[in-house]
Amino acid sequence: MDKQNLWFLTLFSLILILGVYYITMPTDLLKPEKEVVEKANNIDNDAVEEVGPLVAMRVNLEEERQKEMNVLQEQLVSEELSSEEKNNVYEKLKYLNELQGKEEAIEKSLKNEFKLDCFTKIDNSNVNVVCISNTHDMQLANNIMRAIQKNYKNKLYITVKFQEG
Repeated sequence: MDKQNLWFLTLFSLILILGVYYITMPTDLLKPEKEVVEKANNIDNDAVEEVGPLVAMRVNLEEERQKEMNVLQEQLVSEELSSEEKNNVYEKLKYLNELQGKEEAIEKSLKNEFKLDCFTKIDNSNVNVVCISNTHDMQLANNIMRAIQKNYKNKLYITVKFQEG
């Protein structure tokens, strides 16, 4: 009887955590992928000229992450995985959510500090940044790299690319 109670509490806790996660996640992630793509396609033409490549990169990254999260969520409810494996899957989901938050924070700080529209993708210790700018300045790229690195203790491998807007 104790194993059943422990199993019930584990699953109940997991469901509770997922419920909180579902409630606190950004609403754009809850929309079906088609709506996100349609939203990106319906942007004003002037805006597309300004940030067109960034929108495409964000939509691609969002689709890629959403597919990965769907696979992980399916694994999470699977009865074939042990509780330890489910914990690992949950940690991966949590990590993906944290990544998205870090990327958004970097983009916001770059927008505030350098007045640039940027796209950021974090992959382990690699940070790729694409900025819309008519000038491709080496000093600006170095300043962007320093601004990103100052928020992290671990050494990051940061690449900055410029695209004309």
